[in-house]
Amino acid sequence: MTDAGHALPRRYPTVVHALVDAARHVPDAPALICGDERLSYRDYAACVAGLARELAIGCPPGGRIAVLMANSIDIAIASFAVQAAGLQLVPLNPAYTPHELAPILANAEPAGLIHDAHCEQTIISLATEQGVQHRWSVGPEWRLTRWRDDPLELGIFPLPSPEALSTLQYTGGTTGRSKGVNLTHESVSINVSQREALLPTQTDNERILAVTPLFHVYAVAMGLYLAVFCRGTLVILPRYRPEWVFEAIERHQITLFSGSPTLFTGLMAHEGFATATLQSLRLCYSGAAALPVAVLERWQQATGCTVVEGYGQSEAGPVLSYNPVEGIRKPGSVGVALPLTDIQIVDLETGTRVLPEGCSGEIRARGPQIMQGYRGLPEETATALRDGWLYTGDIGEFDHEGYLFIRDRKKDMVIVGGFNVYPREVEEVLLAHPDVQEASVVGIPDSYRGEVLVAYAVGRVEWLNTEALREHLEARLTRYKVPAHLIQVDTLPKTAVGKPDKPALRKMAYDLAR
Repeated sequence: MTDAGHALPRRYPTVVHALVDAARHVPDAPALICGDERLSYRDYAACVAGLARELAIGCPPGGRIAVLMANSIDIAIASFAVQAAGLQLVPLNPAYTPHELAPILANAEPAGLIHDAHCEQTIISLATEQGVQHRWSVGPEWRLTRWRDDPLELGIFPLPSPEALSTLQYTGGTTGRSKGVNLTHESVSINVSQREALLPTQTDNERILAVTPLFHVYAVAMGLYLAVFCRGTLVILPRYRPEWVFEAIERHQITLFSGSPTLFTGLMAHEGFATATLQSLRLCYSGAAALPVAVLERWQQATGCTVVEGYGQSEAGPVLSYNPVEGIRKPGSVGVALPLTDIQIVDLETGTRVLPEGCSGEIRARGPQIMQGYRGLPEETATALRDGWLYTGDIGEFDHEGYLFIRDRKKDMVIVGGFNVYPREVEEVLLAHPDVQEASVVGIPDSYRGEVLVAYAVGRVEWLNTEALREHLEARLTRYKVPAHLIQVDTLPKTAVGKPDKPALRKMAYDLAR
């Protein structure tokens, strides 16, 4: 299906151009707020320009800079400065363990690292091992706001080329290794305009709350870039706490809030929800995982604020569809295709036969926001990009009005609290333990996190020490990848070709959850 009823609003060549435009038109307007700290758009642009100049001194044009930072004003500055310097941004989770970071850095080959000071011990050894030449440690002693009072000359502000690579966004891999998604400046920027066509903002009048991590593609698209596009104020929470969310919405009169099913569920379960002042909210976005209809309806009834659900993935820049603000919104659907975007449902066997409405098949898409490919992985790129189409690995169907419904995943992937987890990665860590002979990991539904992981292990010893096994996992995987349940079994059920029978294991896991 193709969206034919929504015109594309104004476009910028890159998101850096959008920041320059905001600094030119509303220099004194509040751009970033985190706690008691504030930056105007003039200050924001001055800090970005200052850091961009520093980065460009030591890093070759077109090189990559990895950013490992928690939510702060500094990560917003770093994200724009890397791109303004003509370098490629590599946003990474600062909570990743050395086991998770090492293969990513080996693939990305960054020229430099910008990281929070508290990550220093982990980063120093990794940077040395990977031969990273430059490193910037950000903390109380060295802030990226240091350039806020510099004179800002917009005429010489560094502006990247739209055709150049903007972002290297790492996503999980079915082979157990993360894949780096190459996105150009043009694909990232046009995706903001595409989404704006269905979800129009009010220029100079939006206050947007960033709760989800700003190294995650969803928070960047629906917070960091969205705020600059509409010249709004981005209010950043350093971490998620329900009471902080309620306080921020009331204090800053938040109008736009990006959440996930886990966030909406957790907020409504908190004791402060009943008395929270949420009337300023104009629109809520839901993404990162499927939003149960019951959660959507309960939130809307309690707050009086509309929730719109969309669909996308890192490989798609990241947004492909959304329920429009104006017109029909369908609970349970991820909406209609964005402008300039074609979405089709094709058969699972060949991926070439287009299926009619009401029939489930693999979702494929094409448009200007689609990735260039995976860095250093030509075979996986060829599998995902075929004849100009991105094959998403998700199963869906269209209704008679062109609304997309997600039915399942073709990929062996689990979404835990909005984060993609590929079981193969967890299985490989389990198999690295000397007491584990075989392992298989599956996902099951969870009322709070959306899904959780269940790991089955066959031991080389009579009794596995599950506590020691959990410590082994926690030392090598970030928290959301650690299985909620570790179960020892004598044997794993197998398919006819000798592979672990995942459907049988899921049934066992469902029975366990009951």
